[in-house]
Amino acid sequence: MINQQKHTIRSWLSSGELWIWMNAAAVGLSITAVSALLLLIAIRGLDHFWPSHLSRITLNDDAHSVVVGEFVESEEVPASQYLEASADRSIHPDEKFVERWLIKTGNRRVDPPDFEWVFTHYIDSIDYPERLSVFERTEWGNAYGWLASVYEADQQIDAASDEDLWQEFLNRLTRADELRAEVREIEMGEYNRINYALEEIRLERRGIELDTDMSAEVRRTALAELDEAAAKLQQDYAVAESQLATLAEQLARDHVVVRFSSGKEVTLKMQEIVRAWQPNVMTWGEKLAHYFSSIWLFLSDDPREANTEGGIFPAIFGTVMMVLLMSILVTPLGVIAAIYLREYARQGPLVRLVRIAVNNLAGVPSIVYGVFGLGFFVYFIGGNIDQLFFQEALPAPTFGTPGLLWASLTLALLTVPVVVVSTEEGLTRIPRSLREGSLALGATKAETLFKVILPVASPSILTGVILAIARAAGEVAPLMLVGVVKLAPALPMDGNFPYLHLERKFMHLGFHIYDVGFQSPNVEAARPLVYSTALLLVLIIIILNLTAIMLRSRLENRYRGVES
Repeated sequence: MINQQKHTIRSWLSSGELWIWMNAAAVGLSITAVSALLLLIAIRGLDHFWPSHLSRITLNDDAHSVVVGEFVESEEVPASQYLEASADRSIHPDEKFVERWLIKTGNRRVDPPDFEWVFTHYIDSIDYPERLSVFERTEWGNAYGWLASVYEADQQIDAASDEDLWQEFLNRLTRADELRAEVREIEMGEYNRINYALEEIRLERRGIELDTDMSAEVRRTALAELDEAAAKLQQDYAVAESQLATLAEQLARDHVVVRFSSGKEVTLKMQEIVRAWQPNVMTWGEKLAHYFSSIWLFLSDDPREANTEGGIFPAIFGTVMMVLLMSILVTPLGVIAAIYLREYARQGPLVRLVRIAVNNLAGVPSIVYGVFGLGFFVYFIGGNIDQLFFQEALPAPTFGTPGLLWASLTLALLTVPVVVVSTEEGLTRIPRSLREGSLALGATKAETLFKVILPVASPSILTGVILAIARAAGEVAPLMLVGVVKLAPALPMDGNFPYLHLERKFMHLGFHIYDVGFQSPNVEAARPLVYSTALLLVLIIIILNLTAIMLRSRLENRYRGVES
């Protein structure tokens, strides 16, 4: 009986079924771990946008303090550690842990810091006042308090009830939003156009002054035309400046007085309030609308408060633009290299050495590519471009400084081994009979390459591009040297010719995560944004990959049966 069992076990092991189950278990464990990680990021990130209730916590400590704010999280601290750091002896000796809550109290400008730990054994009572409000500001984060009064200019607005007073405030906040939108339209539109045109005139004037071959008469005529154009732009600038001054005066008209839990009353200008809401009286429908509105603002707004407030649209735009440019650059580089190695190069020791070098390049640390990009692309190529074509702008560099183009080229070099290897594998799988059949029908080698071989190998090429996108989108270290910044003054694309400005610096989601998570002066406020931004970066990578996968699938269906 025992021998039969041993034989059965030996047969089962020799059949390889054990390894199948072990592989299945490893795949299942990996999927579970990745899913759990994404779920954690999603919960921590998306929970930040929900309008949480505001609580008023009364403490029975020596000062009988009152804490007003949002509940963030709770944790248990070892009682021994708590007693070492506190003179409180109300904890029973048998207690092993002491629970404490982290409350976001806001009001950082008046009562810093804006987060406070509250030990639960000190809590005397908790209530949720209906008219307790959240005021999201352009600076200094949120303010929590009660709306005391609303002023139009210096005239206090009379209201029959707190609800009517809140409605008066919301009406003026809507007006302030509209005025801010007009200001932004002028700044990003007319102001941007005028400043760009004035800079072009300045550079053109400098170029004329540097042109020693130009006659004095021609120089005077050209400078006079530039002066005339600059004078007209200055007139347009004066008009836009007058419009902005009028809007600024209208924005500064209204203000409100907010009463904090300490009894202190603070004046808030309407122009510094972004949004306001009263979460304790909001219905589920209103909370849901507020939730999606907050997510949209996070995706579409510019960052504020050292990137710990506001949105991340510039980082989204910079990430997508860089990945698209990188894909456009890496695809021809990798495909041409693979075609030469597989179709044209004489197979021998040198080609084998090149293949080994390409495979080894995939293992080089990314920061090394960043150093190479900074030295070769930025300083050498960019510096020479400035000397040849942008002398009028010197000593200020144009292309001789980190920017979007050099970042895309650096990542293209970083990911080109992946595309080369994938394309070569696709070319290897194409049967020799297909090539010979095309040549036998009278096609040239170039026609065979472009009309037969490359279309059939296109799924493999796209596989390489997918892998390149997945790696490049999350890289941060090389980008810190060749173009990414904490806060970009302008997007790489705007309405000024040539519309796409490859020399400009840009923001990136990966660097934004690093900056908010490790360089933020307000760690607790930045933590939810780290999760939100990480989730968004993963979603963007998934969307880009799914787009390429769908295209690859269509090509595979088209050429199914051609490869052997």
